[in-house]
Amino acid sequence: MDKEQKQNDEELYQSFLNESMQDYEKSYKVSEQKQKRLIKMGRNHAFMTNIMISLAVLLLIVPVLTLSSYLYYAIGGKANHLIDIATKTIYVTEPNMSVEEMELEEDIGFFTMNLYFDVFKRIGKADYKAGDYSVNFALDQPNFPERDMKLERPLPITGDMETDMLYHPDGPYGKNVHSDWEILEHLPDGTVGEIYLSLNQVMKPEELEKQLGNNVEVRWAAVDTGLEDKILYEAGSSVAPIGYPLQVDTTTWSPFNGRGKSNEKVFLDSLKFLAKDEKTAEKISRARSLALKKRIPYIEKNGIQVYGAVVTGPTPELRKLKDNELIRIMKVGEVKLWNWK
Repeated sequence: MDKEQKQNDEELYQSFLNESMQDYEKSYKVSEQKQKRLIKMGRNHAFMTNIMISLAVLLLIVPVLTLSSYLYYAIGGKANHLIDIATKTIYVTEPNMSVEEMELEEDIGFFTMNLYFDVFKRIGKADYKAGDYSVNFALDQPNFPERDMKLERPLPITGDMETDMLYHPDGPYGKNVHSDWEILEHLPDGTVGEIYLSLNQVMKPEELEKQLGNNVEVRWAAVDTGLEDKILYEAGSSVAPIGYPLQVDTTTWSPFNGRGKSNEKVFLDSLKFLAKDEKTAEKISRARSLALKKRIPYIEKNGIQVYGAVVTGPTPELRKLKDNELIRIMKVGEVKLWNWK
């Protein structure tokens, strides 16, 4: 009897279990469509999780890279050093050109620095904007500058002894170049001008100023460095004129501000400074080559002698220089309305 009761109990239990499983399957069975939807939701959740993790990593990396970039250009004065290279290059390679501190901006990115500055020319007694430069540095290596010049008669994009309107008396260039005296004659008297003078001989800069008189101003002098009188093969590189402003610039920004050093001393110091980063200076300048390691020893041995100059003054006074036997070639630069006071 007990055995039959036990068997009945087991059958009852098994029946109850089967009914429960059937009820469970009916209640919780997931359709194929719902299964696909659940899988899709899972994938989307995983995708969003990956995006959030990536954004978190990026938000962490960006400030780290930004801080690292600022530290790179700040530590050791790297940014100021690159700015000094750019500005000193302009002063010694661009005739009658200057840079003003208030017109200079820098923008630091991820291990890059963009440098923006305006350049000016002195025509008569006023400074006029000559154009603007944009120089991009990747770490400390510059790209070729983007220049937007506002001049009527700009110098070529690439400078050399044949194109920069200042010719050495013993050099191979300028022999077939005609002076612009006729252009100067037809300019109105009520104007001031800038002219490029190539001399018949080299001389001391102070002697040049004495020879040209007090009615005009010598703004920039081209210095004899021993390469200007050679053809390209002999010089070993295509060089352009280099020089310095003869007038003291009283602004504190200019390296030629007359504080403690003569302009001649500042010029030679600038060349030595640029020689340490000559490739960088060459990129910023228009010259294919600066050849400073050849030019500096020549200047130190022979002193500063000039063979050309950029002069400004009233147009009637500039015309009078035609009778000066010192002048070999004259080329007209920029012309502005009267401002000679």
